[in-house]
Amino acid sequence: MAEGNGTAARDGRVASALLEVSGLKMHFPVEEGALFHRVVGQIRAVDGVDFDIRKGETLGLVGESGCGKSTTARAIAQLYVPTAGRILFEGRDLCRMDKGALLSARRSLQMIFQDPYASLNPRMTVGDIVSEPLEIYSRRGLMRLSRAEIRTNTESLLDAVGLSRHFVNRYPHEFSGGQKQRVGIARALALNPKLILADEPVSALDVSIQAQILNLMRDLQEKFGLTYLFIAHDLAVIRHISNRVAVMYLGVIVEIASSGVLYDSPMHPYTRALLSAVPIPDPVVERSRKRIILEGDVPSPDKERSGCYFHDRCAQRKECCAGNVPRLTEVEPGHKVACFLYFNP
Repeated sequence: MAEGNGTAARDGRVASALLEVSGLKMHFPVEEGALFHRVVGQIRAVDGVDFDIRKGETLGLVGESGCGKSTTARAIAQLYVPTAGRILFEGRDLCRMDKGALLSARRSLQMIFQDPYASLNPRMTVGDIVSEPLEIYSRRGLMRLSRAEIRTNTESLLDAVGLSRHFVNRYPHEFSGGQKQRVGIARALALNPKLILADEPVSALDVSIQAQILNLMRDLQEKFGLTYLFIAHDLAVIRHISNRVAVMYLGVIVEIASSGVLYDSPMHPYTRALLSAVPIPDPVVERSRKRIILEGDVPSPDKERSGCYFHDRCAQRKECCAGNVPRLTEVEPGHKVACFLYFNP
């Protein structure tokens, strides 16, 4: 399949935003003392993130390990209570919903987790794992399904992800990693969601199995009209599945563009460095191209920062970068970048 799948790309229309994230921050307190805990600092895992996801598209979120990608997804799903910011899902702010409204909204907002070995309860059968969301929402009166209907839906979900419905009474340890991830996908689909937050769903799988899961997710997107936030650190995977790509560094978004534009014409120095590290299958081209080696190490997220978060590692930094924070700005149609190489502070 060609890159850049999704409703927004195929039919040529710009779809409306299903999710809008603005000023999202997720800070975790650093405490000292075994008995009397005292807060001595903050881990700034996510430090002011802005992006939107359009209906029917796949937005890829990429960056180094520890840059805040998974924390962003968990904050959107309200598994963490954000420190600051707004998360508008279908125009409603998830951060300001009461528990009842949030439970109802979560029907349309589901997660696929990174580790299929850890995300499935080993004491539950596959049928119970997939049907659990249906059971919970039925008990709370948010859905009206009989036991027979729940069973039928569970079997249909297993069929949809390429597993036999005869597996309902088996346990997770009886399955391979790829099969376990299919179970996780079936569970995420149980409530018929509109948006799925896929947190590195293929990183723990073999390469051949990765391709199968990616193709399955694209087929399910077509079939059920899904929208994805797809998180990964593998740039090849992100390019394969995404319509647009957001690049994250040290808790902030530094560049967003369509997949083709970002890979062909990256603007931010950090994006260029990331892409230069991706191996090219052609040995002649690979030998002739120049790698961009970044200076120093990634700063600790518990340190106070001023100016551009990337300036101390950037070979193209300017004087203004140390004292001014570049805002994510549209410098070309559909292409946003947070860098003073393209605008003045």
